[in-house]
Amino acid sequence: MKKLLCLTAASMIAASSISVAHAEPGGCIKYGAAGAVGGHVANHHGVLGAMGGCVTGMYVRHRYRKEARAKAALYDQEHPGAKGTYAEKATAYDVEHSTQPGKMNSDTPSTPAAPAQAQPANGAQL
Repeated sequence: MKKLLCLTAASMIAASSISVAHAEPGGCIKYGAAGAVGGHVANHHGVLGAMGGCVTGMYVRHRYRKEARAKAALYDQEHPGAKGTYAEKATAYDVEHSTQPGKMNSDTPSTPAAPAQAQPANGAQL
């Protein structure tokens, strides 16, 4: 029994160390599991929650990949002939433009806002 337990533990550790971490948001499995737990808590609707979570996860991942492809296209315009996957180019675009993943524009404006022109008080045209 000890041998089986040790073998199982060793295989679980090996399997968890082999997987590669992705920077993408979770898809159907991750959101579906969260939805199943939420549905189970909310009056035993685990299957309905899992389906809703799965749909939400697929939508979130689709939106993330769509934005990554748009960032890769912008990177290709700035750097013609650049090689790499769209995920690598989107990361490079984020690094160059100081944006957060999931946001196309940075929070800080790159140029200061121009002051508004003062209008005459009497309504006369200049």
